[in-house]
Amino acid sequence: MTDQTMAVTATEERPFGASVFRGFRRKCPNCGKGGLLHSYLKVVDHCPVCNEDYHHHRADDGPAYLTILIVGHLMAPLLLVAFEIFRPEPMVLFSIFAVGCLVLSLYLLPRLKGAVVAFQWARRMHGFGDED
Repeated sequence: MTDQTMAVTATEERPFGASVFRGFRRKCPNCGKGGLLHSYLKVVDHCPVCNEDYHHHRADDGPAYLTILIVGHLMAPLLLVAFEIFRPEPMVLFSIFAVGCLVLSLYLLPRLKGAVVAFQWARRMHGFGDED
């Protein structure tokens, strides 16, 4: 059995890289099959496939911070290059990069939230509300 097909029990070491990649794909970090998010950014209470519990994981502002960091570092150099090479009209430049930032942010935000939750799961970090 591969690590993609078998679920991790409570005593086994949790695979970090595979878990974060599964979370980035918005899948359960444990089994890789069930959905991790519903309604865009809401974390499911438990995996519908392997029944792993996720109600105690909280990503808070981490995914938003990472999204801003990544989008800013990608778009700022592109903006400079586009301005220096092509010299488009200001409204054209603004329109293109505003739409680009919006689309990239909306694409990355749920994926980064899944990755943060998977990171917490792989490192056995618990959020508020977990009593053990």
